Order: sequence, then structure tokens, then C-alpha cells
Amino acid sequence: MLKFATCSQSRSGLATALLLASGLLHSPMLWADGVRKSAEPVSEGRMSFYGHAFTGRATASGEPFNPTELTMAHKTLPFGTLVKVTNLANNRSVVVRVNDRGPWLTGRIGDLSRAAAAQIKMLSQGVAQTRMEVLSLVQGEPQQPD
Repeated sequence: MLKFATCSQSRSGLATALLLASGLLHSPMLWADGVRKSAEPVSEGRMSFYGHAFTGRATASGEPFNPTELTMAHKTLPFGTLVKVTNLANNRSVVVRVNDRGPWLTGRIGDLSRAAAAQIKMLSQGVAQTRMEVLSLVQGEPQQPD
């Protein structure tokens, strides 16, 4: 299982370049076939996190939820998509992998794992205003929310 370190804003370009060079990322902001589809590569909105109460439960992708991994739930992005999430209150960022569906609360654009929420210093608030940037998408079309 790959884990990604946090990226400060000044180092985010370098981190993305290193991931691209290593082959861990496809072309940024593009779908696997190289053609940008309808999903927006950057969006802003509120994110929350989920943690230890869900440990071991199956995510929508089928893998067990692990709050110590850098993952997130998103309503439509394909599983395996890498996303950079920035807390707009403090400018801290983390790169996470989509492995679950949600959130299902109105006004939320994603749910982070506890580890990802800790990296961007949002644990005490529980919810943060964030920017979500799609770094790479894996094979597959975005899913329609249920």
C-alpha cells in the first residue's frame, strides 16, 4: 500500500513532479485515456473526516477502512484517483487516494480518513473549507451519485 507525504504549498509542484516521474501518477488533470471528461479538476467546499469507528468496515471499493491511511470518500471520482486536498484556513495540503463513496451530507465535497485530516490540521474543527485538486485519475469513468 502506497502512502503519500503531505505537501506544503511551496513543495506541492515538486511532489507532483516526483510522483509523475516515478510513474505513480498519470498526466495531471486528465482521465486515463488522456482526455479530460466532465469532472472538474479543482473544486472548493467543506470536507469532514471519519475515523476509528469505521476501522475494518468495507469501503465502497471493497477494501477495509483504515483510518491511518491517506484516503478519502468522494461521490463520483473513480477509486484509486489521487487528489490533493488543501485546508484553506491554514494552507496545509495532503495527497489522498479515493477508496470510498460519500459523503452523503448536503454541502460536503468529501470525507477524509483521520490520518489525512490530521495532516491538514482539521481534527479539532471536524469540518474544514478545502480545495480539492485531482492529480490523477485511474481507468474508468466517474460514477453517478446514488
